[in-house]
Amino acid sequence: MGNKSSLLLRPEEIAQIQEETGFTPNQIERLYSRFTSLDRGDCGTLSRDDFLRIPELAINPLCERIVHAFFEESTEDRVNFRQFMNVLAHFRPINNKKENKLNSREDKLKFAFKMYDLDDDGVISRDELLSILHMM
Repeated sequence: MGNKSSLLLRPEEIAQIQEETGFTPNQIERLYSRFTSLDRGDCGTLSRDDFLRIPELAINPLCERIVHAFFEESTEDRVNFRQFMNVLAHFRPINNKKENKLNSREDKLKFAFKMYDLDDDGVISRDELLSILHMM
């Protein structure tokens, strides 16, 4: 029997997310289940506090930068499942067999660069680099 979260994603939504991110349908359903378990308010979106309740993320020295990455494209202070998946796609291994914009080598480099660019000015200054190194 499926859980409540797997019933909420329609097959066409799964197919679209698979096309955009490169995740398999099984991975998408598992991540959706995790997403809904983090969504304490049952509103279909996650807040910064929802992310900070993830133990593995909370102990990561770059926690604030990782959480910031999820909200960078958001116009609100909440992230929906599609936005969540688009950011997670940056962490997937590169698949040389199928081109995926979110998972290309260039896009991964841009994503990593933004993690170090603390003031979002397009340049990693000496102070920013030192700040990141101190975080680690």
